Amino acid sequence: MTDDYVIGAEDVLGVQFWREPEMSGDVVVRPDGMITLPLLGDVKADGLKPNVLRDQVKAAAERFLTDANVTIIVRQVNSRKVYITGQVAHPGAYSLASPRTVLQALAMAGGVTEYAESDNISIARTEGGKTKLYKFNYKNVSKGKGIEQNIQLQPGDTVMVP
Repeated sequence: MTDDYVIGAEDVLGVQFWREPEMSGDVVVRPDGMITLPLLGDVKADGLKPNVLRDQVKAAAERFLTDANVTIIVRQVNSRKVYITGQVAHPGAYSLASPRTVLQALAMAGGVTEYAESDNISIARTEGGKTKLYKFNYKNVSKGKGIEQNIQLQPGDTVMVP
């Protein structure tokens, strides 16, 4: 996991305390962004980088342990999803655990159906509280034309295939 990964809801984290197995274990980030740890209670994890969460958990644990040594491991990335709707073989939510383009996401969804308006696909992205639409012409991109439309998707994007 890179240093710039940001923890999100539904991610599974391993919290390991050196020489303290009763405080160690796997936790799921709740929808409210919190995780619950033995002795420490609820700790905010959503929106933090693993090293920042580690430092906060360590500081909280030092009330109970001398020389607390903590490791945070991202075991499953479940918070990074894109949504593909409309005329594709398998519409739904898809993991964005690694970088993916629109074409790759459409392939994950089984491709466009024969009745799809594949020259009129849109990607909805929320930026700064406002929704922005990006156009994608599958027919052209699949022929190597207008390849700049094949943007890298971001968590929360919705690909709409009419």
